[in-house]
Amino acid sequence: MSTAPVRTPAPESPALHARAMDNLAFIRDTMERAGAFTAVSGWGMVGVGILAAAVGIALPFAPLSQRWTLAWIATAALSVIVSAAATARKAQRAHIPLLSGPGQKLLLAFAPAMLVGVLLTVVLFRAGATTLLPGTWLLLYGAAVVGGGVFSVRIVPVMGACFMIVGALALFASPAISVAIMESAFALLHLGFGVAIARGHGG
Repeated sequence: MSTAPVRTPAPESPALHARAMDNLAFIRDTMERAGAFTAVSGWGMVGVGILAAAVGIALPFAPLSQRWTLAWIATAALSVIVSAAATARKAQRAHIPLLSGPGQKLLLAFAPAMLVGVLLTVVLFRAGATTLLPGTWLLLYGAAVVGGGVFSVRIVPVMGACFMIVGALALFASPAISVAIMESAFALLHLGFGVAIARGHGG
């Protein structure tokens, strides 16, 4: 009774192995991009940082006064417009949908903390507790960025965490220091992270 010869598998070619690893890396990268909204505009953040720096330097009103508060509320609204327009332009160039898939998830995760921020701003303003606004704004903006950043590139939630850290410091600082922390954070963090996102993620 004869037995069939045992065939030894041919050794894998190093070139074939390298090509397979490249293909796996490409597939993994594609899947990660499919689940993340990569059109967050770094240059839009830079624009927001420049706007915050200009307002912080040029604002003629006394810190935490009614006019100061209203001026920063207007600055926040303008910043949303600047960032949204820059992100829409980047998404259009990259053919990435804004209001479906990861873009929709990012917006839905970002919005609740921002809505809470609007409501608390009204309540604190009416109560005359404007000294709490800098820390509150930083904390809730940071929470919004962390939540939305889960569906974006990794550096975005890191930026949000930084805003939350400085927001906690501002919340327990004296009024003058809390204002300085807020104005510096909105300027410097947007500028620094904006440049990093623009250079590392296509604008």
